[in-house]
Amino acid sequence: MGMSTGSSSGASPNINVTPLIDVLLVLLIIFMVITPLKPSRFEAKVPAEPKDQQNVNVKPNPLTLVVAIDKETRKITLNNEPFGDVSDTDKLNGRLREIFKDRENNGVFREGTNEVEKTIFIKSPKSVRYGDVVKVIDAAKSAGASPIGLQIDDLTD
Repeated sequence: MGMSTGSSSGASPNINVTPLIDVLLVLLIIFMVITPLKPSRFEAKVPAEPKDQQNVNVKPNPLTLVVAIDKETRKITLNNEPFGDVSDTDKLNGRLREIFKDRENNGVFREGTNEVEKTIFIKSPKSVRYGDVVKVIDAAKSAGASPIGLQIDDLTD
């Protein structure tokens, strides 16, 4: 059995990459177009400072809802009324739903708009675990609160 080895005059295999580059560029353009844009900013609403601070007589809004978290006991209070603790937020959620439903039935609207007043503030010390605060925020959101403001209870902690 004799085998002949190939000579240098034979055809050599070459891959034509030009069509592959064209397909790659088309796919790149398609993916760039369909990729959603990320939000580039975070909107924060900061209240304006009054011009004359000495003659300002500020009265608290009676519709203000403040949920406070105690750092030692992890208890939750809504406008200084106890509503369980962080591990079970169902009682708080139910009460907020009742309040928002009553406001909707009585026509309590946010000042200058036709939206029902559902603003809530969550007051917590810095030393409270992040997960505990998130549980309270989730309970408020599921009850329909919007917007939700965060307050720091103690600035020295």
